[in-house]
Amino acid sequence: MAPLTIMTVVGARPQFVKAAVVSRAIAEYNRTRPGQSIVEQIVHTGQHYDYTMSQAFFDDMGLPSPVVNLGVGSGSHGVMTGTLLAGLEQEILARRPHAVLVYGDTNSTLAGALAAAKLHVPVAHVEAGLRSFNRQMPEEINRIVTDHVSTSLFCPSERAKAQLACEGITQGVHVVGDVMYDAVCYYRPKAIPPAYDHPYALVSLHRAENTDDPQRLRRILAALRAAPVPIILPLHPRTRRTLERAHMVIDAQIHLLTPLSYLAMLGHLEGCAFVLTDSGGLQKEAFFCGKKCITVRDETEWIELVECGANRVVGTEEAAIVAAFAWAMQPLSQVPELYGQGDAGERIVQLLVEHGVNSPPISMPGTPAK
Repeated sequence: MAPLTIMTVVGARPQFVKAAVVSRAIAEYNRTRPGQSIVEQIVHTGQHYDYTMSQAFFDDMGLPSPVVNLGVGSGSHGVMTGTLLAGLEQEILARRPHAVLVYGDTNSTLAGALAAAKLHVPVAHVEAGLRSFNRQMPEEINRIVTDHVSTSLFCPSERAKAQLACEGITQGVHVVGDVMYDAVCYYRPKAIPPAYDHPYALVSLHRAENTDDPQRLRRILAALRAAPVPIILPLHPRTRRTLERAHMVIDAQIHLLTPLSYLAMLGHLEGCAFVLTDSGGLQKEAFFCGKKCITVRDETEWIELVECGANRVVGTEEAAIVAAFAWAMQPLSQVPELYGQGDAGERIVQLLVEHGVNSPPISMPGTPAK
C-alpha cells in the first residue's frame, strides 16, 4: 500500500510540543504496522527562530528534522502571513502531500490552512473548536478561519466540538483529547527540576496585548512585587524588548531567566507554588501538573479550567492580580479528566489513516495529475 504523506506545518514553540506528540505516534504506527506507513514532511516556517525558542524543542523532544525552514522570522501579521502563504504554497505544490496538518492558532497555522485549502488539499487542525470570543486577538481570527477551511477537526474537548456545531461545522469533527496532556504524561519523568531551595511562582508573559503596552506590563510587574513567594520569569524575546525600550526596573522579587527548554519548563511547573500567565498552553500545563493558574487576560479559550476551579481570569489591573494570590497558594483540590487520557496523538494518527490512507495525492490546480 502506498504511504500516506502528511505535511506538518509548525513555527512556534507550542507547536513543536504538540507536533512531537503526533510525530511520535506516527513513528509508533509505522513500527507496528508492516506494509503500511505514513511519511511525515515537517515544514518549519521559522516564526520562532532562535535556539531557545525553536531548536531546543527539537532537541528535547526528539522531533524529526524539518524538510525545510522557510525562515519567515518576525514581522507584522500581514507581512508574515502573506510571506508564509507564498512559501507554503510552493512547498505543497512541490511535495504533493495527501493532507496538511496544522496546530493551534498562530500565523503559521492560518497560512498552512489557507495555502492547503486554496490548492484543494485536505486540512487537519489539531486544537479545533477553541474560542475566546475576543476578535481583537489575532489568535482568535486564526482559529476561526482555520476551522472553517479544515477537513478534519481534532477537538480537545466536548465543549470545543459543541462550539463548532454552533458555527455549522459538524462534518469531520472528532474529540480526541489534548496533545499537550500527552506531552506532559510522556515527558514528566524526563523533566529537569530547578535548583531552587525556596517556594516560587512561575510566570510567563508574551501576549502582544500585554507586552506591547508598557502600562499594562507595568501593572502586572507591580502586582508581582506583592506576590507571597519569589517570581521566576523566563523572558520571551518580545517581553524583553519592551522592558528594555521602556527602561523598566525589575524588583528583586522577580528573577528573570532566558527562555527555558520544554523539559526545564516542565520541571519548573512541577516545583512551583502556582502559575501566572497570559499563555494559552501554560494554563493547561499548570492544570496537568496540579497547579492553580492566574491568567492575566480578559478571557480564555480554556473555559473548562475556570469552571473546575483551576484557573482565574483576572485581567491586568494590579489589585485584581494581587487579590488572586491567596487563592492561588491553596492546593488544587481536584484535577478532573477534562482533556482525554493521554492518547490524543494515537487517536489523531488513526483518524488520519482511516480518512486518508486510500486517497491519492490531490490533483492540484495548475499542476498535472500523477
